Amino acid sequence: MRDFHFPGRSPVFASNGMCATSHPLAAKTAIDILERGGNAMDAAIAGAVLLGICEPQMTGIGGDCFVLYSEAGSDEVIALNGSGRAPAALDAANLRARGETTVPLYSADAVTIPTAMDAFCGLSDQVGKLGLDALLAPSIHYADEGVPVAPRVASDWALETEKLKGSAREYYLKDGAALKTGDVFRAPGQAEVLRRVAKSGRDAFYNGEIAEDMIAALTAQGGVHTSADFAAAASDPATPVEAPYKGVDVVEHPPNGQGATALLLLNILDQFDIAAMDPFGAERVHIEAEASKLAYDARNRFLADPDCTIRLDHMLAPETAQKLAALIDPKKAMPAAAPLTEQVHKDTVYITVVDRDGMAVSMIYSIFHGFGSGIASDKFGILLQNRGAGFTLQDGHPNELKGGKRPMHTIIPGMIRENGKVIMPFGVMGGAYQPCGHARFVSNLQDFGMDMQTAIDAPRAFADGGVLKIERGYSDTVRQSLADLGHQVEITETAIGGAQSIRLRPDGVLEGASDPRKDGCALGY
Repeated sequence: MRDFHFPGRSPVFASNGMCATSHPLAAKTAIDILERGGNAMDAAIAGAVLLGICEPQMTGIGGDCFVLYSEAGSDEVIALNGSGRAPAALDAANLRARGETTVPLYSADAVTIPTAMDAFCGLSDQVGKLGLDALLAPSIHYADEGVPVAPRVASDWALETEKLKGSAREYYLKDGAALKTGDVFRAPGQAEVLRRVAKSGRDAFYNGEIAEDMIAALTAQGGVHTSADFAAAASDPATPVEAPYKGVDVVEHPPNGQGATALLLLNILDQFDIAAMDPFGAERVHIEAEASKLAYDARNRFLADPDCTIRLDHMLAPETAQKLAALIDPKKAMPAAAPLTEQVHKDTVYITVVDRDGMAVSMIYSIFHGFGSGIASDKFGILLQNRGAGFTLQDGHPNELKGGKRPMHTIIPGMIRENGKVIMPFGVMGGAYQPCGHARFVSNLQDFGMDMQTAIDAPRAFADGGVLKIERGYSDTVRQSLADLGHQVEITETAIGGAQSIRLRPDGVLEGASDPRKDGCALGY
Protein backbone atom coordinates (compact mmCIF):
# COMPACT_ATOMS: atom_id res chain seq x y z
CA MET A 1 0.00 0.00 0.00
CA ARG A 2 1.27 3.48 -0.84
CA ASP A 3 2.26 5.95 1.86
CA PHE A 4 -0.45 8.62 1.74
CA HIS A 5 1.93 11.20 3.19
CA PHE A 6 3.56 11.41 -0.24
CA PRO A 7 2.23 12.36 -3.68
CA GLY A 8 1.27 9.42 -5.83
CA ARG A 9 -1.54 7.50 -7.41
CA SER A 10 -3.78 4.81 -6.03
CA PRO A 11 -4.94 1.90 -8.17
CA VAL A 12 -8.45 2.37 -9.59
CA PHE A 13 -11.17 -0.16 -8.74
CA ALA A 14 -14.47 -0.82 -10.53
CA SER A 15 -16.83 -3.71 -11.20
CA ASN A 16 -18.32 -3.21 -14.68
CA GLY A 17 -15.46 -2.20 -16.95
CA MET A 18 -12.04 -0.57 -16.99
CA CYS A 19 -9.72 1.24 -19.38
CA ALA A 20 -6.14 2.35 -18.78
CA THR A 21 -4.31 4.47 -21.33
CA SER A 22 -2.08 7.49 -21.78
CA HIS A 23 -4.70 10.25 -22.28
CA PRO A 24 -7.84 10.90 -20.18
CA LEU A 25 -10.11 11.64 -23.16
CA ALA A 26 -9.30 8.27 -24.69
CA ALA A 27 -9.93 6.51 -21.37
CA LYS A 28 -13.27 8.30 -20.95
CA THR A 29 -14.26 7.48 -24.53
CA ALA A 30 -13.54 3.81 -23.94
CA ILE A 31 -15.70 3.81 -20.80
CA ASP A 32 -18.49 5.61 -22.68
CA ILE A 33 -18.42 2.86 -25.31
CA LEU A 34 -18.65 0.19 -22.60
CA GLU A 35 -21.59 1.96 -20.96
CA ARG A 36 -23.37 2.05 -24.34
CA GLY A 37 -23.18 -1.74 -24.56
CA GLY A 38 -19.95 -2.13 -26.48
CA ASN A 39 -17.44 -4.78 -25.53
CA ALA A 40 -13.78 -4.35 -24.64
CA MET A 41 -12.68 -4.52 -28.29
CA ASP A 42 -15.12 -1.79 -29.27
CA ALA A 43 -13.82 0.37 -26.44
CA ALA A 44 -10.16 -0.26 -27.24
CA ILE A 45 -10.61 0.64 -30.92
CA ALA A 46 -12.54 3.82 -30.10
CA GLY A 47 -9.95 4.90 -27.55
CA ALA A 48 -6.97 4.01 -29.73
CA VAL A 49 -8.15 5.97 -32.75
CA LEU A 50 -8.80 8.98 -30.53
CA LEU A 51 -5.26 8.73 -29.15
CA GLY A 52 -4.09 9.66 -32.65
CA ILE A 53 -5.82 13.01 -32.20
CA CYS A 54 -4.83 13.46 -28.54
CA GLU A 55 -1.19 12.40 -29.09
CA PRO A 56 -0.48 12.90 -32.82
CA GLN A 57 3.28 12.90 -32.24
CA MET A 58 2.96 9.32 -30.98
CA THR A 59 0.42 7.62 -33.18
CA GLY A 60 -2.25 7.95 -35.83
CA ILE A 61 -4.11 6.31 -38.68
CA GLY A 62 -0.93 6.36 -40.75
CA GLY A 63 0.59 3.81 -38.35
CA ASP A 64 0.54 0.19 -37.22
CA CYS A 65 -0.76 -1.82 -34.27
CA PHE A 66 -0.39 -5.17 -32.51
CA VAL A 67 -3.20 -6.69 -30.46
CA LEU A 68 -3.59 -9.46 -27.89
CA TYR A 69 -7.07 -10.28 -26.62
CA SER A 70 -9.08 -12.95 -24.87
CA GLU A 71 -12.79 -13.44 -25.47
CA ALA A 72 -15.31 -13.33 -22.63
CA GLY A 73 -15.35 -16.69 -20.86
CA SER A 74 -12.13 -17.86 -22.51
CA ASP A 75 -8.52 -17.87 -21.38
CA GLU A 76 -7.11 -18.35 -24.88
CA VAL A 77 -5.03 -15.35 -25.91
CA ILE A 78 -5.46 -14.39 -29.56
CA ALA A 79 -2.92 -12.26 -31.44
CA LEU A 80 -3.41 -9.98 -34.43
CA ASN A 81 -0.52 -8.48 -36.40
CA GLY A 82 -1.57 -5.06 -37.70
CA SER A 83 1.88 -4.04 -38.94
CA GLY A 84 2.55 -2.95 -42.51
CA ARG A 85 4.75 -4.26 -45.30
CA ALA A 86 7.35 -2.51 -47.41
CA PRO A 87 6.13 -1.47 -50.87
CA ALA A 88 6.71 -4.22 -53.43
CA ALA A 89 9.22 -2.22 -55.49
CA LEU A 90 11.53 -1.36 -52.57
CA ASP A 91 14.69 -3.40 -51.98
CA ALA A 92 17.75 -3.07 -49.77
CA ALA A 93 19.99 -3.53 -52.82
CA ASN A 94 18.62 -0.31 -54.31
CA LEU A 95 19.44 1.65 -51.16
CA ARG A 96 22.89 0.10 -50.89
CA ALA A 97 23.54 1.08 -54.51
CA ARG A 98 22.74 4.68 -53.51
CA GLY A 99 25.37 4.50 -50.81
CA GLU A 100 22.98 4.11 -47.89
CA THR A 101 24.02 2.01 -44.92
CA THR A 102 20.71 2.34 -43.08
CA VAL A 103 17.17 3.16 -44.17
CA PRO A 104 16.96 6.98 -44.01
CA LEU A 105 14.73 7.77 -41.05
CA TYR A 106 12.67 10.63 -42.41
CA SER A 107 12.25 9.50 -45.99
CA ALA A 108 9.58 7.82 -48.07
CA ASP A 109 11.78 4.71 -48.08
CA ALA A 110 11.06 4.36 -44.36
CA VAL A 111 7.28 4.34 -44.84
CA THR A 112 5.68 0.90 -44.76
CA ILE A 113 2.00 0.61 -45.67
CA PRO A 114 -0.04 1.75 -42.63
CA THR A 115 -2.05 -1.27 -41.51
CA ALA A 116 -3.63 -0.29 -38.18
CA MET A 117 -6.80 0.84 -39.95
CA ASP A 118 -7.22 -2.58 -41.56
CA ALA A 119 -6.79 -4.17 -38.13
CA PHE A 120 -9.32 -1.86 -36.49
CA CYS A 121 -11.91 -2.44 -39.22
CA GLY A 122 -11.46 -6.21 -39.12
CA LEU A 123 -11.59 -6.39 -35.33
CA SER A 124 -14.69 -4.20 -35.23
CA ASP A 125 -16.43 -6.46 -37.72
CA GLN A 126 -15.30 -9.81 -36.30
CA VAL A 127 -15.05 -9.17 -32.55
CA GLY A 128 -16.84 -5.91 -31.74
CA LYS A 129 -20.56 -5.29 -31.27
CA LEU A 130 -21.38 -1.65 -32.03
CA GLY A 131 -20.02 -1.09 -35.54
CA LEU A 132 -17.39 1.29 -36.93
CA ASP A 133 -19.70 4.29 -37.15
CA ALA A 134 -20.22 4.27 -33.38
CA LEU A 135 -16.55 3.60 -32.62
CA LEU A 136 -15.19 6.36 -34.84
CA ALA A 137 -17.77 9.01 -33.86
CA PRO A 138 -15.80 10.31 -30.82
CA SER A 139 -12.61 10.73 -32.87
CA ILE A 140 -14.52 12.47 -35.65
CA HIS A 141 -15.96 14.88 -33.07
CA TYR A 142 -12.61 15.67 -31.43
CA ALA A 143 -10.75 15.90 -34.74
CA ASP A 144 -13.26 18.54 -35.86
CA GLU A 145 -13.67 20.41 -32.57
CA GLY A 146 -10.11 20.03 -31.31
CA VAL A 147 -8.29 18.64 -28.27
CA PRO A 148 -6.30 20.83 -25.84
CA VAL A 149 -2.68 19.68 -25.81
CA ALA A 150 -1.72 17.89 -22.58
CA PRO A 151 1.58 18.61 -20.75
CA ARG A 152 3.51 15.44 -21.67
CA VAL A 153 2.25 15.69 -25.24
CA ALA A 154 3.47 19.29 -25.44
CA SER A 155 6.86 18.28 -24.05
CA ASP A 156 7.25 15.58 -26.71
CA TRP A 157 5.88 17.85 -29.46
CA ALA A 158 8.57 20.45 -28.85
CA LEU A 159 11.31 17.83 -29.31
CA GLU A 160 10.07 16.38 -32.58
CA THR A 161 9.21 19.17 -35.04
CA GLU A 162 12.41 19.41 -37.09
CA LYS A 163 11.55 16.42 -39.29
CA LEU A 164 8.13 17.74 -40.33
CA LYS A 165 8.17 18.63 -43.99
CA GLY A 166 5.81 20.08 -46.59
CA SER A 167 2.15 19.99 -45.65
CA ALA A 168 2.99 18.24 -42.36
CA ARG A 169 4.27 21.59 -41.09
CA GLU A 170 0.92 23.16 -41.85
CA TYR A 171 -1.05 20.41 -40.14
CA TYR A 172 1.13 19.86 -37.06
CA LEU A 173 2.65 23.26 -36.26
CA LYS A 174 1.10 26.55 -35.17
CA ASP A 175 2.69 29.60 -36.78
CA GLY A 176 5.70 27.42 -37.56
CA ALA A 177 6.22 26.28 -33.95
CA ALA A 178 5.22 23.32 -31.79
CA LEU A 179 1.86 23.50 -30.06
CA LYS A 180 2.11 24.22 -26.34
CA THR A 181 0.20 22.98 -23.32
CA GLY A 182 -3.40 24.08 -23.62
CA ASP A 183 -3.23 24.91 -27.35
CA VAL A 184 -6.07 23.26 -29.26
CA PHE A 185 -5.10 20.76 -31.96
CA ARG A 186 -7.62 20.15 -34.74
CA ALA A 187 -7.48 17.67 -37.60
CA PRO A 188 -10.52 18.24 -39.85
CA GLY A 189 -8.90 16.30 -42.70
CA GLN A 190 -8.61 13.22 -40.52
CA ALA A 191 -12.21 13.71 -39.38
CA GLU A 192 -13.27 13.43 -43.02
CA VAL A 193 -11.16 10.29 -43.48
CA LEU A 194 -12.81 8.71 -40.44
CA ARG A 195 -16.29 9.68 -41.67
CA ARG A 196 -15.60 7.86 -44.93
CA VAL A 197 -14.24 4.80 -43.15
CA ALA A 198 -17.22 4.79 -40.78
CA LYS A 199 -19.51 4.75 -43.80
CA SER A 200 -17.68 2.46 -46.22
CA GLY A 201 -15.16 0.46 -44.14
CA ARG A 202 -11.48 -0.26 -44.74
CA ASP A 203 -11.71 0.08 -48.53
CA ALA A 204 -12.39 3.79 -48.11
CA PHE A 205 -8.91 4.09 -46.61
CA TYR A 206 -6.94 1.75 -48.87
CA ASN A 207 -8.57 2.53 -52.22
CA GLY A 208 -9.66 5.72 -53.93
CA GLU A 209 -9.03 9.31 -52.90
CA ILE A 210 -7.60 8.72 -49.42
CA ALA A 211 -5.02 6.19 -50.60
CA GLU A 212 -4.20 8.37 -53.61
CA ASP A 213 -3.55 11.29 -51.26
CA MET A 214 -1.03 9.24 -49.27
CA ILE A 215 0.61 7.81 -52.39
CA ALA A 216 0.99 11.26 -53.93
CA ALA A 217 2.74 12.57 -50.81
CA LEU A 218 5.12 9.61 -50.81
CA THR A 219 5.80 9.82 -54.55
CA ALA A 220 6.71 13.50 -54.15
CA GLN A 221 9.37 12.40 -51.63
CA GLY A 222 10.79 9.71 -53.93
CA GLY A 223 8.67 6.80 -52.70
CA VAL A 224 7.82 3.78 -54.82
CA HIS A 225 4.47 3.04 -53.17
CA THR A 226 1.58 2.07 -55.46
CA SER A 227 -2.17 1.72 -55.27
CA ALA A 228 -1.65 -2.06 -55.38
CA ASP A 229 0.51 -1.86 -52.22
CA PHE A 230 -2.24 -0.02 -50.35
CA ALA A 231 -5.05 -2.23 -51.67
CA ALA A 232 -3.16 -5.32 -50.49
CA ALA A 233 -2.66 -4.09 -46.90
CA ALA A 234 -3.87 -6.75 -44.49
CA SER A 235 -3.58 -7.57 -40.81
CA ASP A 236 -2.96 -11.22 -39.98
CA PRO A 237 -3.71 -13.57 -37.09
CA ALA A 238 -0.68 -14.83 -35.21
CA THR A 239 0.17 -17.36 -32.51
CA PRO A 240 1.36 -15.79 -29.24
CA VAL A 241 4.60 -16.80 -27.54
CA GLU A 242 4.84 -17.27 -23.79
CA ALA A 243 7.11 -18.23 -20.92
CA PRO A 244 6.66 -18.83 -17.16
CA TYR A 245 8.05 -16.51 -14.51
CA LYS A 246 7.70 -17.02 -10.75
CA GLY A 247 4.21 -18.51 -10.80
CA VAL A 248 2.68 -16.74 -13.80
CA ASP A 249 2.84 -17.16 -17.56
CA VAL A 250 3.76 -14.08 -19.58
CA VAL A 251 2.15 -14.00 -23.03
CA GLU A 252 3.63 -11.86 -25.79
CA HIS A 253 2.98 -11.07 -29.45
CA PRO A 254 5.26 -13.09 -31.75
CA PRO A 255 7.67 -11.64 -34.33
CA ASN A 256 7.89 -9.31 -36.13
CA GLY A 257 7.29 -7.68 -32.73
CA GLN A 258 9.95 -8.05 -30.05
CA GLY A 259 7.85 -9.86 -27.45
CA ALA A 260 10.23 -12.82 -27.57
CA THR A 261 12.95 -10.48 -26.33
CA ALA A 262 10.97 -9.82 -23.16
CA LEU A 263 10.54 -13.55 -22.62
CA LEU A 264 14.23 -14.27 -23.13
CA LEU A 265 15.07 -11.48 -20.68
CA LEU A 266 12.70 -12.94 -18.07
CA ASN A 267 14.20 -16.39 -18.66
CA ILE A 268 17.67 -14.97 -17.96
CA LEU A 269 16.52 -13.10 -14.85
CA ASP A 270 14.91 -16.31 -13.62
CA GLN A 271 18.43 -17.74 -13.21
CA PHE A 272 19.09 -15.21 -10.41
CA ASP A 273 17.54 -14.70 -6.97
CA ILE A 274 16.10 -11.30 -7.88
CA ALA A 275 13.66 -11.41 -4.95
CA ALA A 276 16.58 -11.39 -2.49
CA MET A 277 17.92 -8.11 -3.92
CA ASP A 278 16.98 -4.57 -2.97
CA PRO A 279 14.25 -3.69 -5.52
CA PHE A 280 15.75 -0.21 -5.91
CA GLY A 281 19.40 -1.15 -5.41
CA ALA A 282 22.41 -1.30 -7.70
CA GLU A 283 22.67 -5.10 -7.72
CA ARG A 284 19.28 -5.55 -9.34
CA VAL A 285 19.86 -2.79 -11.89
CA HIS A 286 23.22 -4.33 -12.82
CA ILE A 287 21.86 -7.86 -13.36
CA GLU A 288 18.91 -6.51 -15.32
CA ALA A 289 21.18 -4.34 -17.48
CA GLU A 290 23.52 -7.24 -18.27
CA ALA A 291 20.60 -9.55 -19.06
CA SER A 292 19.12 -6.86 -21.31
CA LYS A 293 22.34 -6.59 -23.32
CA LEU A 294 22.27 -10.33 -23.97
CA ALA A 295 18.56 -10.52 -24.78
CA TYR A 296 18.72 -7.54 -27.13
CA ASP A 297 21.75 -9.00 -28.90
CA ALA A 298 19.68 -12.11 -29.63
CA ARG A 299 16.81 -9.93 -30.85
CA ASN A 300 19.12 -8.09 -33.24
CA ARG A 301 20.25 -11.36 -34.83
CA PHE A 302 17.03 -13.36 -34.93
CA LEU A 303 13.82 -11.28 -35.06
CA ALA A 304 12.31 -10.14 -38.35
CA ASP A 305 9.25 -10.65 -40.56
CA PRO A 306 7.32 -13.70 -39.27
CA ASP A 307 8.30 -15.66 -42.38
CA CYS A 308 11.98 -14.78 -41.91
CA THR A 309 12.50 -15.00 -38.15
CA ILE A 310 15.05 -17.69 -37.40
CA ARG A 311 15.67 -19.91 -34.39
CA LEU A 312 12.80 -18.58 -32.28
CA ASP A 313 12.52 -21.90 -30.41
CA HIS A 314 16.24 -21.73 -29.60
CA MET A 315 15.88 -18.12 -28.42
CA LEU A 316 13.13 -19.11 -25.97
CA ALA A 317 14.59 -22.43 -24.81
CA PRO A 318 15.45 -22.58 -21.05
CA GLU A 319 18.98 -23.82 -21.77
CA THR A 320 19.64 -20.73 -23.91
CA ALA A 321 18.79 -18.49 -20.95
CA GLN A 322 20.97 -20.61 -18.67
CA LYS A 323 23.98 -20.28 -20.95
CA LEU A 324 23.48 -16.54 -21.35
CA ALA A 325 23.04 -16.01 -17.60
CA ALA A 326 26.38 -17.73 -17.05
CA LEU A 327 28.03 -14.93 -19.05
CA ILE A 328 26.97 -12.29 -16.52
CA ASP A 329 29.60 -11.14 -14.02
CA PRO A 330 27.86 -9.80 -10.88
CA LYS A 331 30.84 -7.52 -10.26
CA LYS A 332 31.55 -6.10 -13.72
CA ALA A 333 29.60 -4.64 -16.64
CA MET A 334 30.15 -6.24 -20.03
CA PRO A 335 30.58 -4.17 -23.21
CA ALA A 336 27.38 -3.40 -25.08
CA ALA A 337 26.50 -5.50 -28.12
CA ALA A 338 27.19 -4.01 -31.54
CA PRO A 339 24.74 -1.18 -32.24
CA LEU A 340 21.67 -1.89 -34.31
CA THR A 341 21.64 -0.89 -37.94
CA GLU A 342 17.87 -0.84 -37.76
CA GLN A 343 16.30 2.02 -35.83
CA VAL A 344 14.47 1.83 -32.52
CA HIS A 345 12.66 4.65 -30.76
CA LYS A 346 10.11 5.57 -28.14
CA ASP A 347 6.93 7.00 -29.66
CA THR A 348 3.95 4.74 -29.11
CA VAL A 349 0.59 4.63 -27.33
CA TYR A 350 -0.90 1.72 -25.42
CA ILE A 351 -4.48 1.03 -24.35
CA THR A 352 -5.97 -1.81 -22.36
CA VAL A 353 -9.66 -2.47 -21.71
CA VAL A 354 -11.56 -5.14 -19.78
CA ASP A 355 -15.36 -5.33 -19.92
CA ARG A 356 -17.94 -6.67 -17.47
CA ASP A 357 -18.00 -10.06 -19.22
CA GLY A 358 -14.25 -10.52 -18.85
CA MET A 359 -13.07 -9.81 -22.40
CA ALA A 360 -9.56 -8.40 -22.10
CA VAL A 361 -7.77 -6.37 -24.79
CA SER A 362 -4.10 -5.36 -24.89
CA MET A 363 -3.45 -3.02 -27.83
CA ILE A 364 -0.41 -1.00 -28.88
CA TYR A 365 -0.46 1.53 -31.73
CA SER A 366 2.35 3.65 -33.15
CA ILE A 367 3.88 5.73 -35.95
CA PHE A 368 7.39 4.85 -34.64
CA HIS A 369 9.51 8.01 -34.25
CA GLY A 370 7.97 11.28 -33.08
CA PHE A 371 5.72 12.40 -35.96
CA GLY A 372 6.82 9.29 -37.86
CA SER A 373 8.46 10.01 -41.19
CA GLY A 374 7.51 13.69 -41.03
CA ILE A 375 5.54 13.17 -44.26
CA ALA A 376 1.82 13.98 -44.27
CA SER A 377 -0.67 13.65 -47.10
CA ASP A 378 -1.60 16.99 -48.63
CA LYS A 379 -5.40 16.82 -48.64
CA PHE A 380 -6.21 14.93 -45.46
CA GLY A 381 -3.10 15.48 -43.33
CA ILE A 382 -2.50 11.79 -42.61
CA LEU A 383 0.92 11.55 -40.96
CA LEU A 384 2.81 8.51 -42.19
CA GLN A 385 4.92 6.22 -40.01
CA ASN A 386 8.59 5.41 -40.58
CA ARG A 387 8.51 1.76 -39.48
CA GLY A 388 10.58 0.76 -42.50
CA ALA A 389 13.57 2.19 -40.64
CA GLY A 390 13.28 -0.97 -38.54
CA PHE A 391 14.75 -2.94 -41.46
CA THR A 392 18.46 -3.51 -41.86
CA LEU A 393 20.29 -3.10 -45.17
CA GLN A 394 22.72 -5.90 -44.29
CA ASP A 395 22.76 -8.37 -47.19
CA GLY A 396 21.30 -11.73 -46.18
CA HIS A 397 20.13 -10.69 -42.70
CA PRO A 398 16.68 -12.10 -41.73
CA ASN A 399 15.52 -8.50 -41.25
CA GLU A 400 16.91 -7.23 -44.57
CA LEU A 401 14.63 -4.76 -46.36
CA LYS A 402 12.68 -6.43 -49.16
CA GLY A 403 9.44 -5.50 -50.87
CA GLY A 404 6.44 -7.14 -49.20
CA LYS A 405 8.26 -7.84 -45.90
CA ARG A 406 7.40 -6.56 -42.46
CA PRO A 407 10.26 -4.97 -40.47
CA MET A 408 11.23 -5.85 -36.92
CA HIS A 409 8.93 -3.82 -34.67
CA THR A 410 9.57 -2.52 -31.19
CA ILE A 411 5.93 -2.36 -30.03
CA ILE A 412 4.59 -5.25 -27.95
CA PRO A 413 1.32 -5.75 -26.04
CA GLY A 414 1.43 -8.16 -23.11
CA MET A 415 -0.86 -10.47 -21.12
CA ILE A 416 -0.36 -12.43 -17.91
CA ARG A 417 -2.02 -15.74 -17.07
CA GLU A 418 -2.05 -17.40 -13.65
CA ASN A 419 -3.06 -21.05 -13.26
CA GLY A 420 -4.22 -20.93 -16.86
CA LYS A 421 -6.52 -17.93 -16.37
CA VAL A 422 -6.03 -14.52 -17.98
CA ILE A 423 -5.52 -12.11 -15.09
CA MET A 424 -3.82 -9.05 -16.58
CA PRO A 425 -3.46 -7.26 -19.90
CA PHE A 426 -0.52 -4.85 -19.70
CA GLY A 427 1.83 -2.81 -21.83
CA VAL A 428 4.92 -0.66 -21.43
CA MET A 429 5.57 2.04 -24.03
CA GLY A 430 9.08 3.18 -24.80
CA GLY A 431 10.38 1.76 -28.09
CA ALA A 432 13.49 -0.33 -27.48
CA TYR A 433 12.83 -0.20 -23.72
CA GLN A 434 9.63 -2.20 -24.02
CA PRO A 435 11.01 -5.74 -23.45
CA CYS A 436 13.02 -4.46 -20.48
CA GLY A 437 9.90 -2.63 -19.27
CA HIS A 438 7.81 -5.79 -19.53
CA ALA A 439 10.39 -7.80 -17.62
CA ARG A 440 10.78 -5.18 -14.88
CA PHE A 441 7.01 -4.81 -14.47
CA VAL A 442 6.52 -8.59 -14.14
CA SER A 443 9.50 -8.85 -11.78
CA ASN A 444 8.15 -6.02 -9.63
CA LEU A 445 4.89 -7.95 -9.29
CA GLN A 446 6.27 -11.44 -8.79
CA ASP A 447 9.62 -10.91 -7.07
CA PHE A 448 8.65 -8.04 -4.79
CA GLY A 449 4.88 -8.36 -4.40
CA MET A 450 4.18 -4.82 -5.57
CA ASP A 451 0.67 -3.85 -6.56
CA MET A 452 0.34 -2.79 -10.20
CA GLN A 453 0.46 0.96 -9.58
CA THR A 454 3.55 0.68 -7.37
CA ALA A 455 5.17 -1.60 -9.96
CA ILE A 456 4.54 1.04 -12.65
CA ASP A 457 5.61 4.00 -10.49
CA ALA A 458 8.92 2.41 -9.49
CA PRO A 459 12.09 4.01 -10.94
CA ARG A 460 13.52 2.59 -14.17
CA ALA A 461 16.90 2.03 -15.75
CA PHE A 462 17.79 0.83 -19.24
CA ALA A 463 21.08 -0.33 -20.78
CA ASP A 464 20.88 1.23 -24.23
CA GLY A 465 23.66 1.67 -26.78
CA GLY A 466 26.53 1.43 -24.30
CA VAL A 467 24.91 3.80 -21.80
CA LEU A 468 22.99 2.86 -18.66
CA LYS A 469 20.13 5.34 -18.70
CA ILE A 470 18.68 5.85 -15.26
CA GLU A 471 15.83 7.91 -13.85
CA ARG A 472 16.21 10.41 -11.03
CA GLY A 473 14.25 8.07 -8.76
CA TYR A 474 17.51 6.25 -8.04
CA SER A 475 19.84 7.65 -5.38
CA ASP A 476 23.30 9.09 -5.97
CA THR A 477 24.68 6.10 -4.05
CA VAL A 478 23.09 3.63 -6.46
CA ARG A 479 24.33 5.55 -9.47
CA GLN A 480 27.88 5.62 -8.09
CA SER A 481 27.79 1.90 -7.34
CA LEU A 482 26.73 1.21 -10.93
CA ALA A 483 29.53 3.43 -12.25
CA ASP A 484 31.97 1.50 -10.05
CA LEU A 485 30.82 -1.70 -11.76
CA GLY A 486 31.82 -0.23 -15.11
CA HIS A 487 28.53 1.18 -16.37
CA GLN A 488 28.47 4.51 -18.18
CA VAL A 489 25.64 5.99 -16.12
CA GLU A 490 23.53 8.80 -17.51
CA ILE A 491 20.46 10.42 -15.94
CA THR A 492 17.99 10.43 -18.80
CA GLU A 493 16.46 13.75 -19.84
CA THR A 494 12.98 12.30 -20.26
CA ALA A 495 11.27 9.67 -18.13
CA ILE A 496 11.71 6.12 -19.39
CA GLY A 497 8.59 4.66 -20.97
CA GLY A 498 5.02 4.60 -19.79
CA ALA A 499 2.79 1.72 -18.70
CA GLN A 500 -0.80 0.67 -18.12
CA SER A 501 -2.40 -2.50 -16.80
CA ILE A 502 -5.67 -3.97 -15.56
CA ARG A 503 -6.00 -6.88 -13.13
CA LEU A 504 -9.02 -9.21 -13.28
CA ARG A 505 -9.33 -10.13 -9.61
CA PRO A 506 -10.86 -13.46 -8.54
CA ASP A 507 -13.74 -11.60 -6.82
CA GLY A 508 -14.79 -9.99 -10.11
CA VAL A 509 -13.47 -6.54 -9.23
CA LEU A 510 -11.21 -4.85 -11.80
CA GLU A 511 -8.08 -3.01 -10.71
CA GLY A 512 -6.46 -0.49 -13.07
CA ALA A 513 -3.11 1.31 -13.05
CA SER A 514 -1.64 4.00 -15.31
CA ASP A 515 1.81 5.56 -15.50
CA PRO A 516 2.29 9.08 -14.03
CA ARG A 517 5.04 9.55 -16.63
CA LYS A 518 2.21 10.12 -19.14
CA ASP A 519 -0.91 12.30 -19.12
CA GLY A 520 -3.36 9.42 -18.85
CA CYS A 521 -5.23 7.47 -16.22
CA ALA A 522 -7.20 4.34 -15.45
CA LEU A 523 -10.97 4.79 -15.42
CA GLY A 524 -13.73 2.37 -14.54
CA TYR A 525 -17.45 2.29 -13.94
